[in-house]
Formats: sequence, C-alpha cells, structure tokens
Amino acid sequence: MDRPYIICHMLTSLDGKVIGDYMKVERAAYFTDEYEKIHGRYGCKAWMCGRVTMEEHFTFGHKLDLAQDSIPTIPRMDYVAKKDAKTYVIAVDPSGKVGWTENSIAPWNEHRSEDHIIEVLTEQVSDAYLGHLKKIGISYIFGGKERLNFSLVVEKLKKLFSIDKLMLEGGGFLNGSFLNEGLIDELSLVLVPIADAASNSVTLFETSSYLNKTQPVNFFLKDIEKLDDGGLWMKYVTKRD
Repeated sequence: MDRPYIICHMLTSLDGKVIGDYMKVERAAYFTDEYEKIHGRYGCKAWMCGRVTMEEHFTFGHKLDLAQDSIPTIPRMDYVAKKDAKTYVIAVDPSGKVGWTENSIAPWNEHRSEDHIIEVLTEQVSDAYLGHLKKIGISYIFGGKERLNFSLVVEKLKKLFSIDKLMLEGGGFLNGSFLNEGLIDELSLVLVPIADAASNSVTLFETSSYLNKTQPVNFFLKDIEKLDDGGLWMKYVTKRD
C-alpha cells in the first residue's frame, strides 16, 4: 500500500457527538483516560488533528505576528525538517494559521510521547508563515492548491516520513473528508454512556458543503470490549480480509 494504514480513533457520546457538554460530566473523565490508553496501545508512529483542535489544546489561540514586508517568495515545495523522529503529530491547517512557537508537542500525559510537528497546507499559505515554520524547524507538506487532497497527503506522509500507521483523531469534518476519500481502514470508537442532544455539536463524521455527497461506507465489527461504568470500546474495519 502506497499510504499508511489509517485508524480513526475517537470518543463519542451515545448520540455520536465528539464534542459537547457531556465531556464536562464527572464520569466522562474515566472514558477520556481509557481513550488515551487505547491511543498508546495502537503504537502508531503519527497522529493527526485539525486546526481547531491544535489551537484549542496546544497553541491556546496564540496568534503569530508575521510581518509581510520584504519577504521573498518561497517555492511551494514540501519541507522535511526531521525525517527520523520517533513520532509525529500532523496538523491539518490549510491556510497556515496555527501559532506554533516550537517544532514539537511535548507529552501531556503518560500515554503520549514528544511528537515532531508536520503541517499540512494548501498553496494559498503565506510566504511569511512558511518562513516561520522553516525558522523554528517544523516540517510541512502541500496537499493541493486551494483545497486539500487527503489521498495525496497520506501518500506523502509515507514517502517522506516513513509513516506506515496513522491515527486520525480529527473533528467530524476532517474525519468526514477521510471517509469521503475512502481512506479509513479501521474505526476505534470509545462510546461514553452519556447522551448530548445539543443540535450544534459535531458528530463523528460530517460532510463539508464543498464535498460531493459521500456514498455510505460499510463498517464490519472486528472486536468489542466492555469498559467500566457502562462504556464500550468498539473496533470496526471497512473491508473484510
């Protein structure tokens, strides 16, 4: 296979919400911890999230002050700052907005390692942002001129960084984009026994308005494990061996 094996690893409420007030309920903390333990058990070399998640949990909304004057044009070519990192974190950031100040994410719990950052960009990104990434040693790859082609992105991740197994931990729209391109091989789903009926909460898979209507994707149950306090860990695959 010319791309990594891709596992979508997510935690949802009973009604399929990936974010929402149910996460603030005290008993949800146990399931968040189980989710992190399972992340570690998979042993993936890389994991991927979108811009919103990165800004919320890692850069905390930090905005870069990038002067636009006298910045030379930087060719839209992939840049590998570190090809031998033990683990990677991949930030899907089409326009180049995440305010990174370092080239790696430090471990934030016992189940995570230090991960070298790879930015996934479109060619619409500014020269100033590319210059900043190069200056602090962040790798970046281009996935398209104006919109991202994730089939191309994951092929580059394998070719340039030798990533054979990728964990997708995106928001619903990122997950939906991968589903739309037929790129999910396995679904690892931690089901929290709490319902959150908020109409504005994002679900496990969402479709952006600019995408063609995706065809239904069949998942087949691979394994199921009962967790404490009424939760479940379910593993599905998209194709039978």
